Amino acid sequence: MIRPADMGDIPQKIGKYRIVKEIGRGATAIVYLAENPHYPEPVAVKHVKFADRAKDEAKWNRRLVKLLKAEKAVATRLDHPNIIRIFDAVIEPEEAYVVMEYFPGDSLERYCSYERLLPVHRTISIIFKCCMALDYAYRHGIVHRDIKPANILVDEHDNVKITDFGLAMNVDKKIQTDSTFIMGVGSPAYMSPEQIKNYPLNQKTDLYSLGVVLFHMLCGRLPFRAGNPAQLIYKIINADPPSVSQLNPDVPEQMDAVVRKALEKDLYSRYKNGAEFAKDLSAVRYKILDDKYVPPDTSRFSVLRKLAFFTEFDDVEVWEVLRMSAWRRVDEYTTLMREGDADQRFGILLEGEVEISVKDKRIMTLGPGEVFGEQAWMDQREHRHRLSVVSIKPVTYLELNPAALALASEEVRELFRNQLSSLAVERLGAMAERLAEGAEPATRGNYTATGGLDLQLVED
Repeated sequence: MIRPADMGDIPQKIGKYRIVKEIGRGATAIVYLAENPHYPEPVAVKHVKFADRAKDEAKWNRRLVKLLKAEKAVATRLDHPNIIRIFDAVIEPEEAYVVMEYFPGDSLERYCSYERLLPVHRTISIIFKCCMALDYAYRHGIVHRDIKPANILVDEHDNVKITDFGLAMNVDKKIQTDSTFIMGVGSPAYMSPEQIKNYPLNQKTDLYSLGVVLFHMLCGRLPFRAGNPAQLIYKIINADPPSVSQLNPDVPEQMDAVVRKALEKDLYSRYKNGAEFAKDLSAVRYKILDDKYVPPDTSRFSVLRKLAFFTEFDDVEVWEVLRMSAWRRVDEYTTLMREGDADQRFGILLEGEVEISVKDKRIMTLGPGEVFGEQAWMDQREHRHRLSVVSIKPVTYLELNPAALALASEEVRELFRNQLSSLAVERLGAMAERLAEGAEPATRGNYTATGGLDLQLVED
């Protein structure tokens, strides 16, 4: 017998099922751990109360009923170790609930941030099982249509369960008469190009979405990112995804071809079924040595996250910078960069102090959080350092290599360009102020009463 938690507002029973505790909550439903008096194992009950919804949401309620009916219909056709089993579904005027297998795992969302990425061989194993489950579902006439990390559960032993078949499409029916077909279903970041375009769907849409999940789990970021939905849709339809091995050096180069094929926009070039996808994953897995995995150093991430330079960077972009850069430590009186050298590396000072000079004349000193040597990277003609940099105390700094930066995501390169351009303007202004000290007074022009320039036409 499972001991119930503090029940609070949690119902004691739903139908014949005794509620133990809440284990999940979404926008439309609450999931409870429950006991079935006629079944020895605990179950999960997904509960929706229509009575709590406003009257003007009647249309949404009808949509929910349609989704729940779809989930019930799918349950009668699928019996696979990597798909959550549905035992019962009850739809009443004021509430509905689906009773399903209880699986004590976390969603893959947990493993999509860089600090929690799984070793590559474990990620491959999880996606492999998803491939085979989706292949099985399609052979039984079902396309999921909403594959995303939140709908894939995994436990500590890498057992996998795909959930939420409420949006599933019965491919044995025509889309026009398919009772489960709902316009605009799915999660935009994981949608295939044909799903966004509202084209007819088959199993390849699920394989594309699973490819996005694979990319997210390998890199800690989505293949396509944008500031608004319109830009995101444009990129999904038109842009090529970045290389996973360039974004994460722990990923073998062979994986690039697998991800690229899964994310093909051309249906004829994409994987034709889950088994084919799984086969290529196995080929990559065979070449990976498990003992190569080293957990990321979260302490270094924390140092960069606190720097003002990275204020505009999202966490995923700070992790990307950490992956592509080098952490350097040098003693005092060490020349880090020499005036005239054709070397585009630049640094961000983390500890210590450096002196900036030109023609053996000291210009300034810089402390933690400051950038040095960036002129060579920004100079698109000569690519040479205009200043010398020497440590005047023991120094720790982050070294950025242009070759690595060239392979970074578009978002990271743009952020560096913006930050360094602003820095150059600030420093130019500060140096102009220094030059102005002791200089001759400037010529003063006329100014209008409204504060604008007093411009006059001059006749020839």
